Amino acid sequence: MPRTHVWWRTRGPKTTPKETITKGKVRIKQVRSGIGHSWRMRLTLEALGLRKHQSEVVKQDSPALRGQIKHVRHLVEVTPVED
Repeated sequence: MPRTHVWWRTRGPKTTPKETITKGKVRIKQVRSGIGHSWRMRLTLEALGLRKHQSEVVKQDSPALRGQIKHVRHLVEVTPVED
């Protein structure tokens, strides 16, 4: 029977750091490419507005956005935006 799930110990953080979750806006920067990752992760990056490697977007923080960030947390870097 083929293996359908492979767990890579070194790929991505296990948890999201608490300082990335804020009430205001967050800056999301793509630090790794979506090449070689699943189509779902590539579509999530595109839905976040990250079209190319090293691109940045500023978005209002929400539970839906946190879920998207959690899905691709090994490909992006999240920092809170100071107003």
